[in-house]
Amino acid sequence: MSTTNNKSGKRGRPTVSGSARQARLAARAARVAAGGEVKRGRPANQHSARQAKLAIKAAKLAAGESIKRGRPAKAEMVA
Repeated sequence: MSTTNNKSGKRGRPTVSGSARQARLAARAARVAAGGEVKRGRPANQHSARQAKLAIKAAKLAAGESIKRGRPAKAEMVA
């Protein structure tokens, strides 16, 4: 015989309403509700070489060019 244990209720740690994290989350929710934006993570450096490569790739995709996947083939050395 197998018995099933059907418990209902909230799992996990309880939230502390006066904590700093809850204040940050409430402020973020208020910014979103007011029509603002919430950025996450570290902002990208728009002048880096990687961002330049990504911009070129996005421009090629927008122009309808096909982009090959993977690393480009290494040029052979002719002696």
